[in-house]
Amino acid sequence: MTALYIVLTISAFAIIWILSSNYRKKRKRQQVASQPFPKEWRQILRNNLPFFYKMPADLQLQLKNKMQIFLAEKDFVGRKGQDITDEVKVTIAAQACMLLLNRATDFYPFLKTIVVYPAAFITRHNQYDASGIQSNEPRVLLGESWNRGQVVLSWSDSANGGADFEDGHNLVIHEFAHQLDGESGVTNGAPPLSSQQNYDEWSKIMSHEFQELRRKASIDEDTLLDKYGATNPAEFFAVATEIFFEKPQELKNLHSGLYQQFQQYYCLDPAEW
Repeated sequence: MTALYIVLTISAFAIIWILSSNYRKKRKRQQVASQPFPKEWRQILRNNLPFFYKMPADLQLQLKNKMQIFLAEKDFVGRKGQDITDEVKVTIAAQACMLLLNRATDFYPFLKTIVVYPAAFITRHNQYDASGIQSNEPRVLLGESWNRGQVVLSWSDSANGGADFEDGHNLVIHEFAHQLDGESGVTNGAPPLSSQQNYDEWSKIMSHEFQELRRKASIDEDTLLDKYGATNPAEFFAVATEIFFEKPQELKNLHSGLYQQFQQYYCLDPAEW
């Protein structure tokens, strides 16, 4: 009886601590979002992110609030001489927070740090080919997303993505889509879905579209989605997210089932903007 009492007591304290911690976090976020949006940040949006002013007014306000929370909670680190200025932080945050609009999310809970390089960077990671042979060749990358709490970005490509929001390519959106995907515990193209979405329907449509992209890539057929998405389901999800935000009408016309799934997942209909 004593042992059971101790277990129940510990469990009760654990539940109280979790609820209290969640309340404090929610309260702090409300306080941050209630602060005036800095005038200097508004100018950065105007200069670097013209897509912002094409969005409905309610989404503009919501995006600014989410940006304030994001910037209060995430650390930015520069590499290879890259300065971390308000321009860098605001430009990246605006694009990253697009993926959080209209959704009850925890602001990329596993992400702690955004590492920024001036341009493309070289990295070495252990890789395995189809035969299981390991290699450690250097690779030139524009961005990386890690489940261990880090996103790595090229600043020049992040800035270009914000300036041209209609070319179907957006580095920040791509890497942060990987973060959403990884919230399920594994980055595999299947992020946690809301209760309104059906996992079977999601899997059916995503698998069909992925296989179609692979088929078209194998014969070098023109595609709306970047053929890099044929690499694996995780890259397909990230590439399709780029197109959903940057070429929504084309995606809706050519891949209506895929557009519908993303519309439900992101709780947005950018084709109507």
